[in-house]
Amino acid sequence: MSESGNAAAERIDLAGGSLRQHAARGTLVNGAFLIGLYTLGLLRGFIVAGILGAAEYGVWGIVMITFTTLLWLKQVGVVDRYVQQDEADQEAAFQRAFTVELIVTGAFMLLMLAAIPVVAVVYGHGELVAPSLVFVVAIAGSALQVPVWIYYRRMDFVRQRTLQAIDPVLGFVVTIGLAVAGAGYWSLVVGAAVGAWAAGAAVFASSPYRVRLRYDPGVLRQYVSFSWPLFAAAASSLVIAQSSILVGEQVLGLAGVGIIALASSISNYANRVDEMVTQTIYPAICAVRDRTDLLFETFVKSNRLALMWGLPFGVGVALFASDLVQFGIGERWRAGVGLIQVFGVIAGLAHIGFNWDAFYRARAETRPIAVWSFLCMLSFVAVAIPLLIADGLDGLAIGMAVMATVSLSLRMYYLGRLFPDFRIIRHIVRAVAPTIPATLAVLALRAVDGAHRTLAAALAELALYVIVTAVFTLLLERDLLREVVGYLRRPQVGTESRPLVGQSA
Repeated sequence: MSESGNAAAERIDLAGGSLRQHAARGTLVNGAFLIGLYTLGLLRGFIVAGILGAAEYGVWGIVMITFTTLLWLKQVGVVDRYVQQDEADQEAAFQRAFTVELIVTGAFMLLMLAAIPVVAVVYGHGELVAPSLVFVVAIAGSALQVPVWIYYRRMDFVRQRTLQAIDPVLGFVVTIGLAVAGAGYWSLVVGAAVGAWAAGAAVFASSPYRVRLRYDPGVLRQYVSFSWPLFAAAASSLVIAQSSILVGEQVLGLAGVGIIALASSISNYANRVDEMVTQTIYPAICAVRDRTDLLFETFVKSNRLALMWGLPFGVGVALFASDLVQFGIGERWRAGVGLIQVFGVIAGLAHIGFNWDAFYRARAETRPIAVWSFLCMLSFVAVAIPLLIADGLDGLAIGMAVMATVSLSLRMYYLGRLFPDFRIIRHIVRAVAPTIPATLAVLALRAVDGAHRTLAAALAELALYVIVTAVFTLLLERDLLREVVGYLRRPQVGTESRPLVGQSA
């Protein structure tokens, strides 16, 4: 067994297989859990949006985006650093990480409490105070979920995702129930708090290590050194989200904020599924972080797998956004069709090289992530905000497209530095190819049907889009799909498992 294989075996129970097989199975486990749960979250947003309307949904949009983006600053790489470390005493390592996370969470809860009256004054809506306080209480519940990191580092994804499923499932039930009962935006606020605390209690009680505080200034310095570029990147993302909502409310009112929040939920959905793939492979790439050849193969294949669904999903959102309004959430959201379409395309294209930063984090090279995020933020502030002021939602859509172009260009640059053999154009063409015939087929059918739209016609077009995309994906990616299916076969007793990424492992 090679050195990389020993490193993997020491941290992960491979159950007689290779790290490649374990990661492939983990991707499916995570996919089954998270795609379903994130879809549940997306449906929750659309269902509640249909019940509440744009203005009332806008109140939730301000609370959610304001304080969720503040939480981005809290995600300063503590979990990434914990997964990456190889200390001899793993229980002590967890306790140190838990202590650091509590310190960071406490600091940001104080920051949020201080921000609540400021947010209410800036937006001119006193009704923001009470739901914001409840949202901060929900953050305390989420801090109790830190022990789930242990299962994540071990790549015990079934246990990890079972515990994490409590939050979105319970939150969905509570939110929809309260919305139907007439609780308004409080249904979303209370649903978030109940889900976070219930999941936190379950994870805390099931921790395989003793949960205690263990402070070590030396370890804190290590976390800070690793995490400050990630903090800077989160701060840039915070500026993007907060400025879009703040300026959007001033220019468009609460209804406009509601549209921006709903359109953003589409990108968040796509990003979360991307995060699922990245989170699955991150412990594995940390285990072999010194093997550039293994990292390159892992990047290319994981990205191709994500693009099989991500790009068709984004383009599909753009194609069927008008139908979603007409036959789904209601004509009250008609003004947001264009923005939803642009966000859909951006979400699809964002899958190209989406997990580049995980490979830099695994190698403890986090500065490029800060540079990328800062330049994206600069393009947003310089282009998108002025266009939003000048031309409303249409201007914001153009500005978001510009920022997405900057983001993709920088991503390709840093991937080229890490993987000199990466063929960028070929990768993009392969990703886009299955979606082209599917899109053309839908547009051709619409030309035949004419301008009159019915729900049956929309569903028929959607089915056609899915089928054509699936057929061309199978034709173009059959070798990779066959390979993935092979990873899922458990090795027979008495036989040697296939080596990790073509090397002895």
